[in-house]
Parts: sequence; C-alpha cells; structure tokens
Amino acid sequence: MEKTAAKKTTKVDKRAKLIEQFKNHVLENGKEPVSVFKFTQSLKMKEVDFYAFFSSFTGIKRAIWQTFFKETITILNNQEVYQEYSGREKLLAFFYTWIEELKNNRSYLLTLYGTDKFPKSSLPQELGGFRQDFKEYINEILQAGEETEEIASRPYISEKYDEALWLQVLFIFRFWIKDHSEGFEKTDEAIEKSVNLAFDLMGKSALDTFIDFAKFLHQSR
Repeated sequence: MEKTAAKKTTKVDKRAKLIEQFKNHVLENGKEPVSVFKFTQSLKMKEVDFYAFFSSFTGIKRAIWQTFFKETITILNNQEVYQEYSGREKLLAFFYTWIEELKNNRSYLLTLYGTDKFPKSSLPQELGGFRQDFKEYINEILQAGEETEEIASRPYISEKYDEALWLQVLFIFRFWIKDHSEGFEKTDEAIEKSVNLAFDLMGKSALDTFIDFAKFLHQSR
C-alpha cells in the first residue's frame, strides 16, 4: 500500500511540475516552449516522462484551464450559503470567484491570450475540457431553475441555454483580459449586468404569460 501511494504521489508531483514549469517558461520567455524535447531537456527530464501525462503543450494548457474551473467550484462548494443560492446567484458567485482565480494567473493569461490573441470566431483547443466541465455544471443549475420556475421551459430553446451561457463565459473572459479599470470593477459590472440579463431572458416573461393565456383560451373553446 505504501509503495502504491508513493508511486501515485510521484506521478502527481511530476504532472504538477510539468504544469508549473510550463507556466514559468511562458512567463519568462513570453511564449510557449519551442518543442517538448527542449522543454524536458531544460527540466533534466526524459521526453517520455512528458508524454506519460500530456500528448502536447495543448494538453498542459487544457489542464490549466480545467484547474481554474475545479478550484472555483471547490471554493464555492466550501461555502454553505452557496447551496441555498438561486440559479442567478450561483452563476454570479461562479463568475466572481472564477475571475478571482484568473487574477492569480493574469500575467500567464495575458501572455497567451492578451492583445487580441484570443480568437473570436473559433474556440482554442485547450478550452475543450473547461467547456465540457462548465456545461455539466450549468446544466445542473438550469435543471434546478426549471424545477423552481426561476427559468422558463421553452421547447427547442431551453436546450440551447447551456451554449448561450458558455458564450457568456467567453465574453466575460475577453472583457476581463482587456479590462484596465481599477480593481477590475468594469468586469464586475459586466458580470452583474450580463448574468441578470441572461436570467431575465430565461425567466418567465410577459410574452410567456400571454402565450399561456392564449393557449388557455384556445383550449377552453
């Protein structure tokens, strides 16, 4: 048992070391390493050790994005009051907490995605895992919101809510990466306004009430 635990710890340490050294390289050189060979050579590590955890630098960047998400969720779940929040409040808490996590890595993120390096028309490959994790998370919120009627269930439209909110994630990240306001107060404002708008649109509106009434009149003939 002790040997197995030691091997597991060693693997975790090597993986964590690769991630940390990759971030350090980006920060110190302003770009990704030229190759896996040169990167591992600088770490006095065998190239095969890198491929035991990642198939490419994209894999490392993917792990970094997913770590930001996982750390955000861990912080939220450790707050008892979070479980009592409405869907709107949970998403607001998520974005505020997520941005705080990103702030700890702003220099790294600016190096890779600043000055319009973050594409507008296509999704960087390394965000694939984060996108999947976020959609699983937000779909739980959406389902609970429909049960409490905080969110209106609309045929064909409701199933697109998760994608719309994922686009909101990208909007907020792009906004924050370009934000130069004191304390990133403009980003906080963008989060509040965009989340409130999203939940207002997903909630039961006057139009929904009118449609329900029209259906009632039609069925009562």
